[in-house]
Amino acid sequence: MNTLPPVVPPILFQPSFEQIPEDEAETSAALVEAMHSILETTLADYGHPVRSVHAKAHGLLKGTLTVLDGLPSELAQGAFARPGRYNVVMRLSTNPGDILDDKVSTPRGLALKIIGVEGERLPGSEGDTTQDFVMQNARAFTAATPKDFLKTLKLLAKTTDKAPGLKKALSAALRGIESTVEAMGGESGTLRSLGGHPLTHILGETFYTVVPILYGAYYAKLSVAPVSPGLTALTGQKVDLDDKPDGLREAVQAYFAEQDGTWEVRIQLATDAEKMPIEDASVLWPEDQSPYVAVARIDIPRQPTWSTERVSEVDDGMSFSPWHGLAAHRPLGGIMRVRKPAYEHSAGFRGEHRGCPIHEPRPADGL
Repeated sequence: MNTLPPVVPPILFQPSFEQIPEDEAETSAALVEAMHSILETTLADYGHPVRSVHAKAHGLLKGTLTVLDGLPSELAQGAFARPGRYNVVMRLSTNPGDILDDKVSTPRGLALKIIGVEGERLPGSEGDTTQDFVMQNARAFTAATPKDFLKTLKLLAKTTDKAPGLKKALSAALRGIESTVEAMGGESGTLRSLGGHPLTHILGETFYTVVPILYGAYYAKLSVAPVSPGLTALTGQKVDLDDKPDGLREAVQAYFAEQDGTWEVRIQLATDAEKMPIEDASVLWPEDQSPYVAVARIDIPRQPTWSTERVSEVDDGMSFSPWHGLAAHRPLGGIMRVRKPAYEHSAGFRGEHRGCPIHEPRPADGL
């Protein structure tokens, strides 16, 4: 992976790149309402609170992040401004708000929490020392605007906990259609989001913030990609999920019982405001104009990736939000803006019904 900035110089972020519709607050409130419906439904089903999206985790990992030395100034920004080593927590998941059989195959998620970063904080995270990045294994978002996203979420809310057997059958059918599309050289994010994601190993996936973030004076997308041979060998590899409703979790456990894993954190700096817009989250930023460039390395040693203690500490006890972090990495665009109250509501709901507030870890916690 290239460690040099793109050939085309990055552009400075301008406040005018964000355009806020007059009715965005109403869209955000409706999003919170839809997510609350999911939270109430799943609380009644499971007897304990789970996340309104990405409810099912497949691995809870702990390790370290090392910021690379000698980064050019364009890349040495925010949490990556200077060489250093931090504790990290990673949570692997899938998209729905209900906990389904893994054969209901939907897009995969990765939430990354870096512990001990210093700098000016985003509103609502004052006093914390964490930086969260929330990612999916897709390069662009399936919805262009907040209103498009709201339509999708309302549909998810209506189908939460409905007909799990039918969802498995639908997922199998959609995987067949998606494989045909891929055989013809294409790929459908919509089909994958509805359940047509291939039954591949989650540890071989590359994850992206999908929508942009502020990157110091610039703006960018962030990616986490597997680079150690044991992980890259899993890219595209099929996983046996027959009679294994938690097969992805078992596959992650089996890997880290025997091997370590290394990922790179990579940055795609925006170099063209029209080709790399902020407000249309569905636009794929051209990598030939601005490739993803490595800024840090994540090392995860072999470890138990699922246990009662770790579920209590990470899955139940932590929240992951792109609004937990530095002002230098403020989330950008309508999709990110309208999700801020929803993230806060979900974390508050979980804390209230657990009887214990969600806490952010600190460097002294000894993760």
